[in-house]
Amino acid sequence: MAKLDINSKYRMNSGYEIPILGYGIYQTPADIAEDVVAHALATGYRHVDSATAYRNEAPSAAGIKRAGIPREQIFFTSKVPPRAINYKDAAKCVDETLSKTGLGYVDLYLLHAPYGGKQGRLGAWKALAEAVEAGKVRSIGVSNYGVHHLEELETYIKEVEEKEGKGKAGVLSVNQVELHPWLARPDIVQWCEKRGVLLEAYSPLVRSTRMDDERLVALSKKHNKTPAHILLRWSLQKKFVPLPKSVTKSRIEENANIYDFELSAEDMKSLETGEYSPCTWDPTTSKD
Repeated sequence: MAKLDINSKYRMNSGYEIPILGYGIYQTPADIAEDVVAHALATGYRHVDSATAYRNEAPSAAGIKRAGIPREQIFFTSKVPPRAINYKDAAKCVDETLSKTGLGYVDLYLLHAPYGGKQGRLGAWKALAEAVEAGKVRSIGVSNYGVHHLEELETYIKEVEEKEGKGKAGVLSVNQVELHPWLARPDIVQWCEKRGVLLEAYSPLVRSTRMDDERLVALSKKHNKTPAHILLRWSLQKKFVPLPKSVTKSRIEENANIYDFELSAEDMKSLETGEYSPCTWDPTTSKD
């Protein structure tokens, strides 16, 4: 694969670029979010993944401003919370994010989960597409969408485009889901890759629940890297966008140190566990 570094980016279906390594701030307390975001940016990260439900958009934006890096060099994500997956509330969320952060625009806005029923999901998506048209948001996508949810959205987009023209129903750029060797989701990955939809990997470190796995330990010793390094490198080589989360400054730095080694094909094969073991919620299976 092409040599990557902390400045590497992928181009999304929207035409905009996204830094391949993100800094996740799920459950990061608001009173420390500013400090750790500023530290992540000082370390070299340029991608911050927040959400309305995390209640830390404002301090995260304060950390971005404190870092003193030009706005156009920062990639900021937020999400419509699960309880607001409908047209009216999704539109309101975008405006509230802009007000809270003062960033001028949001680089990526996602639907946080496939809740709200079909009408709610498609209504919320319509609100995001309109936010792009209005210049409030640059790229849009979804989170925790299973194949059946993705196909529902794809059908809607095609129907609208047939009536109104290409791009009029929004462009699907990202699906953010839990991804790691114990939850590789080949069905979702194949669907997204076929359509150029980037996969963002949350909980790429499996919430530290697998760090003593013998396969990880063996690869850690082989490459003289930590188990966390191995997991993040696995994500990179799968062409995912990993979103490691930590509030410990030394680990924030450590998680960015993944560009000076590469897993071999044999190494990658050894991490094919065949398991389906979420370490957190799994809305991809929701049938509503």
